[in-house]
Amino acid sequence: MRVVASPDELDLRRGVVAIGNFDGVHLGHRMLLERMRELADAEGRDAIVLTFFPPAKVVFAGASFLSSAEEKLTLLRRFDPEAVVMIPFSRAYALTDKATFADQLGRLDPYAIIVGEDFRFGHGRAGGLTDLSPIPDRLEAFGLRSFEGEVVKSSRIREHLAAGRIDRANALLGAPYRVTGEVVRGDARGASLGFPTANVRTDPRKALPIGVYAVSVEAPSGTFHGMANVGPRPSFPTEPPSLEVHLFDFDGDLYDRSLTTSFHSYLRSQRRFEGLDDLRRQLGRDAEDARAALREVPR
Repeated sequence: MRVVASPDELDLRRGVVAIGNFDGVHLGHRMLLERMRELADAEGRDAIVLTFFPPAKVVFAGASFLSSAEEKLTLLRRFDPEAVVMIPFSRAYALTDKATFADQLGRLDPYAIIVGEDFRFGHGRAGGLTDLSPIPDRLEAFGLRSFEGEVVKSSRIREHLAAGRIDRANALLGAPYRVTGEVVRGDARGASLGFPTANVRTDPRKALPIGVYAVSVEAPSGTFHGMANVGPRPSFPTEPPSLEVHLFDFDGDLYDRSLTTSFHSYLRSQRRFEGLDDLRRQLGRDAEDARAALREVPR
């Protein structure tokens, strides 16, 4: 899978191009991307994903994102595109007029373009489906998808995460929510309690579900079950939440390694403890609850 930052860097022509933010690659995105793959295979053409990072709401409204650039590429690989164009979105890029964007697409001479029916582009969101329609041989526009009576949208998933409703977030995503980051040194409090934790550094703009969760963790040496604590650190209450992960049945050094944590079940909210013994007992209960919740989750 080739990854470039501009359509002008691609030499692929007459392909099937799926366009969107694809933040989180949720059920609605998957429907669109599956159609891209299906049509490309049926017509014997290249599948191309054109996306943006970060999403405009992050730049202009201070929103969080569901997928970092790295995480998004990992999720998009499932659809086996020949190329991904990930355009760096910024306030400067937002000034690009709709004609310039349309011209870039036109130079790809796409056989088909697949988008959401509400897709807008160009300065002031001036461009829409009418402006796209002359470019490809065929234009397919998908409406919003609903799941169990709820519209599938990235903003709705962020709301579920903020409220600790990981089951609903995962349902709309179609998979457990993932967080990838590098392990950095912490204060080793977990090790002193018998529950050593990996402190995972994340982008402060990354949406994190606050609370204690049953998780699975992809580490360099394999996949492990575990539990994660996400929330503000008492000594630094104004900083973004931290992610601390305890891996079951693991003994090794994870510093400076990348971990991907998948959130499966909510265990409890964060709370204050009367002392270290109280905390240690609660961590023991959390571990039991997490193991039970993960009994059916493959490693």
